Amino acid sequence: MQPDPQPDPRQPRHVASRAPRHYPPAPLQVYLFATCLVDLFVPQAGLDAVRLLEREGLLVHYPRGQSCCGQPAYSSGNPEQARAVARAQLDLFAQPWPVIVPSGSCAGMMRHHWPQLFQDDPVAGPKAVELAERVYELSEFLVCVLQLDLAGLALAGAGQADENVVLHTSCGARREMGTRTHGVALVDALPGVTRIEHQRESECCGFGGTFSLKHPDISGAMVSDKIASACATGCDRLVSADCGCLLNIGHAAQHQGAPLPVEHLASFLWRRTGGAP
Repeated sequence: MQPDPQPDPRQPRHVASRAPRHYPPAPLQVYLFATCLVDLFVPQAGLDAVRLLEREGLLVHYPRGQSCCGQPAYSSGNPEQARAVARAQLDLFAQPWPVIVPSGSCAGMMRHHWPQLFQDDPVAGPKAVELAERVYELSEFLVCVLQLDLAGLALAGAGQADENVVLHTSCGARREMGTRTHGVALVDALPGVTRIEHQRESECCGFGGTFSLKHPDISGAMVSDKIASACATGCDRLVSADCGCLLNIGHAAQHQGAPLPVEHLASFLWRRTGGAP
């Protein structure tokens, strides 16, 4: 299998016919939209995302009223419910600061689908469009807006034990947000870390939000294929920037007794660059 091409991760990316994204100068303050999965199941990923941002000198704001991005309702064919969820949060991010999301799929929902949900609403529509322009997936923000010093990242991570990892990029992050190259750039900059590509890397893990509930047999087969392919590399762990995928792959691996620990990209970066384990 030929590896995916490696364009410059600092260049604006676009998906399908969408215009290239133009990145602003690094800000002093940002919002964190942690996602409901981080909030309820993997809070450490959210804390480590905050630590990464704060280490770069940013003041991170966390609006307490935030909840789900609305993707489960939207992908299940319930736009009214998704609209209600999104509408309740449009005014939570009132300052013109970037909104950082440690999930490509949730960032994709907010950036690309919130404006669609309110396209006929003269009040909420402009708010959704303005907010969407400020939404960034975490790795995209670190590389393209903060222009994180990758050499400095390597220096901070020197002296740690070697690790072989596979990087899983969710379907939303890879195909909608176009942020795979940003995760690759961050992982490849870490000393002692070898990123291994595997045969089924570009395939869906089978989670797909409510897809895994509606089609459990298909979802189970997909995640089994993903786990087998990753384990065949002999890697030490699987790293991903999407908690839905991590929960699906990690729990399935545990159920199967497969040797595949999983870790969110934010926690992996923090740990490998001198943060607490």
